[in-house]
Amino acid sequence: MKNFWKSGDPFVWLTGTALMFSLIAIFALLFLIASKGLGFFWPSDIALVELDNGQKYLGQISGREKIRNPSNVEEDSTRTRIQLKVGNRDIYGFDFKWIDEDKIKTITYPNNAFLIERLEWGNMYGFVNEIKEKNQILTTDEQDSIAKLKTILPQTSRIYKKIKKIEKHVIGDINYEIESLRLKIKGLKLSEAKNKEKLLELQEGIKVEEEKFKIEEQELSKLYTKLDKYTVKLDTVDGREKEFSAGAIVRAYRPNSMNTFSKAKLYLSKFWEFLSEDPREANTEGGVFPAIFGTVIMVLIMSVVVLPFGVLAALYLREYANQGLFVSIVRICVNNLAGVPSIVFGVFAVGFFIYGIGGAIDSIFYKEALPNPTFGTGGILWASLTLALLTVPVVIVATEEGLAAVPKNIKEGSLALGATKFETIWKVVLPSAMPSIMTGLILAIARAAGEVAPLMIIGVVKLAPDLPIDGNFPFVHFERKFMHLGFHIYDVGFQSP
Repeated sequence: MKNFWKSGDPFVWLTGTALMFSLIAIFALLFLIASKGLGFFWPSDIALVELDNGQKYLGQISGREKIRNPSNVEEDSTRTRIQLKVGNRDIYGFDFKWIDEDKIKTITYPNNAFLIERLEWGNMYGFVNEIKEKNQILTTDEQDSIAKLKTILPQTSRIYKKIKKIEKHVIGDINYEIESLRLKIKGLKLSEAKNKEKLLELQEGIKVEEEKFKIEEQELSKLYTKLDKYTVKLDTVDGREKEFSAGAIVRAYRPNSMNTFSKAKLYLSKFWEFLSEDPREANTEGGVFPAIFGTVIMVLIMSVVVLPFGVLAALYLREYANQGLFVSIVRICVNNLAGVPSIVFGVFAVGFFIYGIGGAIDSIFYKEALPNPTFGTGGILWASLTLALLTVPVVIVATEEGLAAVPKNIKEGSLALGATKFETIWKVVLPSAMPSIMTGLILAIARAAGEVAPLMIIGVVKLAPDLPIDGNFPFVHFERKFMHLGFHIYDVGFQSP
């Protein structure tokens, strides 16, 4: 038995078992997220539920649970209920309905049931009654309605995309230019050396931009008229009629009559929309592209700041500083910083970065914009710097561990061959410690990407009208507020209807 323990085999089994359980836990978590999340986009069938009392509901079954007895919660109940997504929020006032299964008479799946995704008010469930063009009925036939919708919806989709392009990019650029010219005029008036010719030139520039705005506004008016050219009338399962513009439809389909290939194609379309489109309907519909983009840009800025500062600090502590009491105290402080709650860094950032540095920048470089703050408010730069402060201890500790692991004889050999201390560090020590440096950076990115609490008070918003990077000079706008994926998850889960 002694030989067995001395051989080291038990520790091999112990470490192997620990690795196995870790991998099982990771893959189980990934499987849970994938199975619950990826299935959300699959177009499930539409159920027509008829109750014993004659009431009818049309929608998609989204869940099932046991009905607990409120007087005895420990009693194992056999009664169940289903959660039905009935949509039609503008008619019913709610999206979901719980129905006791013992009250259900029949559940059928009609092939002619439509699911219409709309820009506003969520999904619409019903049966297409008629399609109109400028108040003229095109068809009331069910099969003909399907063919008409397949022709109409691509047209309205192209018009809607053109409208969004004009509103967001063309008119957005015009408004940005007008605001820039207005601030230049204000700055010229505030300066002592007033140039009348320059002032007239700027005012003329505003007039030119305003003329462009009027032209684009007229174009928008024409496009909106085209968008509302067609209307669709739907019958709900309880006999009500709802008429709305075809331009308000994102997509319309009949999941009960679709085969697996058609559903898979629609699934990929909805998944791509989720990754590439802007959110809508209080973040409950649409995509998460601005949140992904904002998170990536914030992490990139944070990485550019935290890596050099963290590595330089670790190099000084390990290679240059005299190892004594003071350096030991500094190391203890650095290690303790890693355990400070993130919200403390957020509060510090508000006082130091936003009100301190940001306020000073505004008073020196952006006088014409005052009292509206430019850098004296939350933005992606201050959020990135705050997270850099939050994660720099991680980089310092990881880098120091890597530097300490470099064999002393290698460094001494380099110095003996005539290399300077800087050359030794640059060409020998840092390449050897690079795995630890990258580990520290990865850990810093992982922590920064998941932080939400400090960001809530230093720049993250529910919906950002503009991205931090766009086509307007200076192209990268460090002062802008941004969306963050972690905050977006919190907002959708707990703050959105």
